[in-house]
Amino acid sequence: MNNYFLLDQAARRFPDHGAVFRGSDQLLTFAELRSRALRLAAGLRAVGRPGDRVALASENCPEYVELFFGSWAANMAVAPVNAKLHPKEMVQILEDSGASVAFVSAKIIDALADAAKGSPAEACRLVRIGGADYAAMVGEEWKGPIGSDPAELAWLFFTSGTTGRSKGAMLSHRNLNACTFAHLADMEPVDENSSLLHAAPMSHGSGLYIPAYIARAARQVVPASGAYDPAEFLALCESHPGVGAFLAPTMVQRLRLQAESSGARPRNLRSIIYGGAPMYVEELRKSIAVFGQVFIQIYGQGEAPMTITGLRRADHAGDNADVLGSGGYPRLGVEVAVVGEDGAPLPVGEVGEIVCRGDIVMSGYWNNPKATADALKDGWLFTGDMGSFDKKGLLTLRDRSKDVVISGGSNVYPREVEEVLLRHADVAEVCVVGQPHPEWGEIVVAVIVLRDDRQPTPAELDAFCNENIARFKRPKRYLFVDALPKSNYGKVLKRELRQQLDSL
Repeated sequence: MNNYFLLDQAARRFPDHGAVFRGSDQLLTFAELRSRALRLAAGLRAVGRPGDRVALASENCPEYVELFFGSWAANMAVAPVNAKLHPKEMVQILEDSGASVAFVSAKIIDALADAAKGSPAEACRLVRIGGADYAAMVGEEWKGPIGSDPAELAWLFFTSGTTGRSKGAMLSHRNLNACTFAHLADMEPVDENSSLLHAAPMSHGSGLYIPAYIARAARQVVPASGAYDPAEFLALCESHPGVGAFLAPTMVQRLRLQAESSGARPRNLRSIIYGGAPMYVEELRKSIAVFGQVFIQIYGQGEAPMTITGLRRADHAGDNADVLGSGGYPRLGVEVAVVGEDGAPLPVGEVGEIVCRGDIVMSGYWNNPKATADALKDGWLFTGDMGSFDKKGLLTLRDRSKDVVISGGSNVYPREVEEVLLRHADVAEVCVVGQPHPEWGEIVVAVIVLRDDRQPTPAELDAFCNENIARFKRPKRYLFVDALPKSNYGKVLKRELRQQLDSL
């Protein structure tokens, strides 16, 4: 089923129910949201064709919701772009996706237009969200056919890889349906008296929950700030009923600290879904003590979003460290296994690579058959994450074989940062690793071997990184060494390097 029909069905049943809010202010009812989506669909079909990709590059804004469903009604796929990326990185995504149109916030559009000059991305039409060109695209309601093939591309989810360049995970309408239905069946009793508060980016983490909440005619609430502010979050929990939100662990910690310092206890907070990075057991215990048993954990990735394993609210009861520190149990409709290097399942307790299969798994990477072949084998997605099962089927994540650093809920891939630093004239060798951090989960550390007697300052290296990659990927710490630890084959021994960092 095309995901547009989730909105269509909700609007038929609850036409006058509030659908989209900015802060405490209602912007659209469900009937109005459906109409806006269909009017945008007509505008999109006037400038594009079925199957086109529609890029979205913006901070959180109410228009995200109508753009998602408008694109699907137009039989097009959305390609959301992380608003924190560098404009050069955004251009790469526009080029790779071949998007015919990109809806861009006022804050981003000028820099993106400049970065796209002279590149294939210059052919992509940039539309300023909330501007006159945006208003001009909202015409008469689309009266043409709306596709019903569940295999059609719905969301091109760009996620960086170990090679550094973004890869587009192809998520079909069937994939999004499976995520939606599993979430509603496994995790949350969402209904028309519920609200989804978009504190995390709608381009990825929070946006994936839009279909599930729309399907139940629940509110979509975008903070007036368009960003995450713990005090604003707590206040909105007083203004809206049955609030649920997706938060990265570092956001949970900030919310707890704000609640403790202000004495605020959000009466309408119904659920906090956390994921995207490890949640330390002690922090989880502190947060449960403040907010109660409202927590839901999900383990997934862009290639199988939201829905590999998870912990329900009830699973957080009992203060069992083994459970609280785990990745949870396999989700509805998903097969999960732990395999060895030969691809064979491993016995209970042994650590291997986590693999999964089911309708939640992507069909492959956009225009990248090699990466697809590496990730998908005999119907199984090889996640690159390491873990083990216990006798009850509880999965515990042990390590990340892809060496991704997860800082503040955002993925930073070492090679991407290394490739930038290696272009600096003073850098001979570099290895980027993550170092545990009490607030951010991990921070990015660059261990550098300098050329000759060069001595660049951290500020100089920061400036160089800022010219090429997003600020959140920039190393928080630089460590200068005479040589990197290497194996007999010349491979940098990252585990040994992390141990050295721990001792410093």
